[in-house]
Order: sequence, then C-alpha cells, then structure tokens
Amino acid sequence: MGFSGISIWQLLIVLLIVLLVFGTKRLKNIGSDLGNAVKGFRGAMSEGEADKKEKEEEPAPEQLEQADEEAKNAARNDVKSSEKEKV
Repeated sequence: MGFSGISIWQLLIVLLIVLLVFGTKRLKNIGSDLGNAVKGFRGAMSEGEADKKEKEEEPAPEQLEQADEEAKNAARNDVKSSEKEKV
C-alpha cells in the first residue's frame, strides 16, 4: 500500500493515461508554465516582504511633524541662549 490506499501501480497507470491524453510536449509546456508561475509567486512574495520592511523603517507623518517641531524648538532655544550670552 502506498499513499492513503493508492498503490504504486495505480499511480503509474494514472500517469500513463495523463501522458497519453496530453502528450509529452504539452506536459512539458504545462510543467514549465507551472514552474514560471511558482517562480513569479516567490518573487512577488519577496518583493512584498521588502516593501513591508521599507514601510516599517520609514517614519510615520506624525513622527516627521513631531521631529520638525522639536527641531524648531531646539533652534529657538539656541537663538535665545546665544542672545543671552551677548547681553
């Protein structure tokens, strides 16, 4: 007994029938098309992962606004402290 009740002979007979119905040339094309589809899917998944990581690294607009405000406040404090030193 093989895979869940299917013997190796039954599997070979099914494969032989598929070969006779589709032919070797068509099976080769189907196989290469399937391989290209899997390769494209893997490529899209890796691009998706890269995009996701890039988005995680980019600061949110709120964080950018907050950083701008902090920079402006720091600049104002520097100007005020330099004016006090002059007096």
